Amino acid sequence: MVKAITFFDLDGTLLNAKTQLDQDVIDAMHQLQKNDVLPVISSGRNLFEARPIMMQTGIDSLVGANGSYVMLHGEPVYTAEIDHKLISQFEAFVQEQDEAFIVLNDQQARSNRVTEATKQAYQFVNSPVPIVNPVFWQTNPIYMMIIMTDHDDARYTMKFRDDLTFYRNTPYSMDIVVKDGSKKAGMQHLLDRPEFKDVPTYAFGDGNNDISMLDLVDHPIAMGNALPHVKPHAEFVTTANVDHGIVNGLKHFDLL
Repeated sequence: MVKAITFFDLDGTLLNAKTQLDQDVIDAMHQLQKNDVLPVISSGRNLFEARPIMMQTGIDSLVGANGSYVMLHGEPVYTAEIDHKLISQFEAFVQEQDEAFIVLNDQQARSNRVTEATKQAYQFVNSPVPIVNPVFWQTNPIYMMIIMTDHDDARYTMKFRDDLTFYRNTPYSMDIVVKDGSKKAGMQHLLDRPEFKDVPTYAFGDGNNDISMLDLVDHPIAMGNALPHVKPHAEFVTTANVDHGIVNGLKHFDLL
């Protein structure tokens, strides 16, 4: 029987400055499961990006792609695909702006081309730049896109406001999901399941796309390194991700 559910963002939260797991975090994730607490990764990252972390921690549940791909105990339970006609329209606009974008699903990511912003964005999160394949989206389901831009967000957010939701998660890029897509929306597909009725919920986060997640759970926890406007959404602010923030937060709530 699950006694509690804990949702964890990855970058700036579960992961350290090198986008890796500290040993005390790995140990904490295993201990949670021994304590009958269900740990769930809730991230803008997709399944293929999260797999190494899941293997190290034993976590088998995921709210990925900013809520657009949800998995419980290794089985997908919800997906939200971006319509291919909409991607075509978006691609045309990106080309007009002379910028680049990435398309992603649970298996892989592909870019239409590589720009300086692309290199900077992926360097920022310590990840390799995706392979170039501008037609990949035409024959594959797409759960998320990333626009490579460091300025004037409104060009995109206003033009596609009726069809897409944007989250700026690095200085060089914005994540893109279906309209009203969010971590909260994805998490709700798990929390509505009868086996989780009345189970207390916790969440750890630090960034813009974590606000909806923090607002949903019973006990929201912000990292010490969280953006200033994120912290007011938390019941408790723990120490930074590089200063045992996860372990300290879990201990504060007697989950460890």
